[in-house]
Amino acid sequence: METNVNLKRTPLHAAHQRLGARLVEFGGWDMPVQYTSIVDEHLCVRKAAGIFDICHMGEVWVRGAGAEAFLNATLTNDVRKLSPGQGQYTLMCIETGGVVDDLYIYRTAAEEFLLIINASRIEVDVAWMLGRRAVWMGAPVTVEDVSGTTGAVALQGPRVVEFIEALFPGAPTAGTAVARVTELKKNQLGCWSFEGHPVWVARTGYTGEDGFEAVVSATVVESLWNRSLELGKTAGMQPAGLGARDTLRTEMCYPLYGHELALDITPIEAGLGFFVSLDKGTFVGRDVLARQKAEGVSRRSVAFRMTDKSAPPRPGYPVWVNGESAGTVVSGTQSPSLSNGIGMAYVPVAASEPGTRIEVEIRGRRFAAEVVKKPILKKA
Repeated sequence: METNVNLKRTPLHAAHQRLGARLVEFGGWDMPVQYTSIVDEHLCVRKAAGIFDICHMGEVWVRGAGAEAFLNATLTNDVRKLSPGQGQYTLMCIETGGVVDDLYIYRTAAEEFLLIINASRIEVDVAWMLGRRAVWMGAPVTVEDVSGTTGAVALQGPRVVEFIEALFPGAPTAGTAVARVTELKKNQLGCWSFEGHPVWVARTGYTGEDGFEAVVSATVVESLWNRSLELGKTAGMQPAGLGARDTLRTEMCYPLYGHELALDITPIEAGLGFFVSLDKGTFVGRDVLARQKAEGVSRRSVAFRMTDKSAPPRPGYPVWVNGESAGTVVSGTQSPSLSNGIGMAYVPVAASEPGTRIEVEIRGRRFAAEVVKKPILKKA
């Protein structure tokens, strides 16, 4: 068990210490990287169930008659497609098309939206949105950052459905109209109650497995964590840390800000054009993204698997194509599911087709790898 008093702590920090977690710095937070082992926690999520502390993530409410129009002018996806109780993945860009952050947005009511943003980008995102609101000429809109008073946990894995109804019984009071929490579909959410506090429960996921995320007051999130562990025992659930989160999301090729996404990387380069709605009208970065979509880009995010036996590829390792330096690994790990090295990298478009042979430089030596179609782990 390790800790750093200079880092921010989530409301679950004491719970992690009691569980013997190894704590590391992540985005300015003291977070659990693992409790037992990364491989054990990874496979538990793939086969049974795991619970993650996601209290470090940011939560922002955007409300008002102008909320929909404001968000559509600020984000890349089309929020008009969302009915109350629905969510979507989207991105926030600057005028040059670079990504400020990627996030999930949920419509909770006609004029109310909940944004879940990355922990390392909370201050930047909120400042960006407030700056946009300051010059907003449309109908009234408010932007409220509640990250400091809000907690959240993610319950991930195929066996979560065995106990989630005991955690959140009955029908929701708002959001998607379902009879029980297990009737939520992908990217839907509803509002239940936990110890007298409203809890927004979404079925989204960042692991490639079925799962739910619960957003609740920071004052009761530890109680929710403990109750989840208690109910999840029969399903084999165990706590999982950032290590497993990274291996799980890398197998599925889900981007992570600061790796696949940054201010000098656009959604088109990242292969996320599906989440850019060019037909909805003007939004920040649209002109550049439209041009890239029409004319193409010079580099592209690709997935790869090592074909030589090697140490795991890591972010920052050079990528070589035909003996020439061609790019950099942005995410890399040893896949617990596939038992070999995998990762994502930015390479020239000419080297981006699946089947292309590349080399990854690891500790001064080059090892053979192959570009593969995303996701790296193919789910049945």
